[in-house]
Amino acid sequence: MAALLLLLLGAGVALVSANGQEAYNQLPDAYRKGVDLATENLNSHVGIRHHFLFFRSLVKSDIEPGFDVSYIYHHFYLKATKCSKGTVDSSQCAFRDDRPLIDCAVCYKTYAGEIEQEPKPYIHCVHKPVLTEDMKVARVEHCNNMGYSSGAPTLLASVARK
Repeated sequence: MAALLLLLLGAGVALVSANGQEAYNQLPDAYRKGVDLATENLNSHVGIRHHFLFFRSLVKSDIEPGFDVSYIYHHFYLKATKCSKGTVDSSQCAFRDDRPLIDCAVCYKTYAGEIEQEPKPYIHCVHKPVLTEDMKVARVEHCNNMGYSSGAPTLLASVARK
């Protein structure tokens, strides 16, 4: 009986950890690159001790003006795992429920599927409880004024995908 309980508990942990990776794997490649950029940025901070994984998207928006160029905006959550920062294989990292989510917004230009260095990609990640309405407005304004080609519509004027 105890062995069955352990087996079920182990399967539940694997399912929870797989869901985080599954959500990430279901993202289109252009959005995954932005999540990777935000995760790298987050991991560069000395105070971060846990490994973070993509949790879920809130808003995905893109404009494709042509010539293999795209402008991407992605608002999403990262969630702490029980693994320590620097974990290479995150397949066994279960989400922690005792830490706040990290609320991230990224916007960037891609050409031929690769993130361009100009205009500089914008990454803003903050613990969700600290996020203010002013910060949300500043994110959107920054992304809409990032130096996209003149006459192009703003990123958030496009149809959002959830």
